[in-house]
Amino acid sequence: MQATPYDDRSDLDKLQSQWNKIAGHRSRRDWSAAIVRAATAAEIAANIAVRKRFEVESTFSPEFVNGLLEWPNGIKGKFSRLIVPSEKDKDRKKALGALEAIADQINGKRNAIVHRGAFADEPDAVEVVAGARQVIHGLVQPHHPGFTLLEKPTGATR
Repeated sequence: MQATPYDDRSDLDKLQSQWNKIAGHRSRRDWSAAIVRAATAAEIAANIAVRKRFEVESTFSPEFVNGLLEWPNGIKGKFSRLIVPSEKDKDRKKALGALEAIADQINGKRNAIVHRGAFADEPDAVEVVAGARQVIHGLVQPHHPGFTLLEKPTGATR
């Protein structure tokens, strides 16, 4: 059976695909790549949260919303410019603020790797992957209550 091309997958399938790659990177002790994949997965989760919010509360076209997702420049901007400000519920806004703090840490590690050429070690990767899981579930589960990231056995990369 041939896999669906990445660009043709749903956001949830893209998210799971990114998450699946982490196991392979960890089995090869490629901690930096695991961090970049975890950060990418967290940003896809942010996209899901924003798209679902606009789908429910606006009549904006998907193309317009996709344009908005490019504007804030990364997960930090998506949290600070779209996700947190659009939340009206005080308790949910507080929870999103806590997720934003975790996302900022993830983004800092990712940026050090991709922009400054830094290397990561195993404790960094373990921390970032755990934080990304928390951010992903916190952003996606309100819109997809049954969603949970599936773990690929270590060594599996597809």
